[in-house]
Amino acid sequence: MATLRVQPEAQAKVDVFREDLCSKTENLLGSYFPKKISELDAFLKEPVLNEANLSNLKAPLDIPVPDPVKEKEKEERKKQQEKEDKDEKKKGDDEDKGPPCGPVNCNEKIVVLLQRLKPEIKDVIEQLNLVTTWLQLQIPRIEDGNNFGVAVQEKVFELMTALHTKLEGFHTQISKYFSERGDAVTKAAKQPHVGDYRQLVHELDEAEYRDIRLMVMEIRNAYVRRRGQGQEQLPQATHSLTLQAGGE
Repeated sequence: MATLRVQPEAQAKVDVFREDLCSKTENLLGSYFPKKISELDAFLKEPVLNEANLSNLKAPLDIPVPDPVKEKEKEERKKQQEKEDKDEKKKGDDEDKGPPCGPVNCNEKIVVLLQRLKPEIKDVIEQLNLVTTWLQLQIPRIEDGNNFGVAVQEKVFELMTALHTKLEGFHTQISKYFSERGDAVTKAAKQPHVGDYRQLVHELDEAEYRDIRLMVMEIRNAYVRRRGQGQEQLPQATHSLTLQAGGE
């Protein structure tokens, strides 16, 4: 197999990148990750994430329950009007009208928590991506006879890839909550006499609250696990860079 030839200037740039990456990773593992672990652990202990009575999370649904008698009269008038007026445009306009209750707001308590959570998701993904890149550079070569080391490193990388996928899914999970809640609110507004739709809105809020707490725990635990794995590799990587520098 032909040896890949790399120009000295290009190799120098790669070496600088590797040294910079190692320095950043050392700072992450030694300082930043412990700081984030402490912050997220404190967040988990705050009262906002330890609501014992989830009914306190209920957001008011300003959707009035209609009077059956008045609704029946209204429906009869509507049918009569449709018979007299065949204007399709007017029919379409009637169908596009919003619910008589007016706008229904989000659950502010959930929104406030998500505003704190989303930057944490973005941050952990970016930082773990940096550590993952660094770990990939530490995978030994099979040609060097370290087959076991290769297998261990590849397993670690596999676990980190799975974690990255899980963290990325948090964004989808949050979007799904708003989509499902919007559908439930729409159904409650269109059929205000059905109590199940109203209750569904509250159930979705409670489920999202529990998910938010779990996501914060997952992010904290991700920092803990990656710090442990990274610390095992950092001395070896630093030693390797020192040898490379000494051999030049």
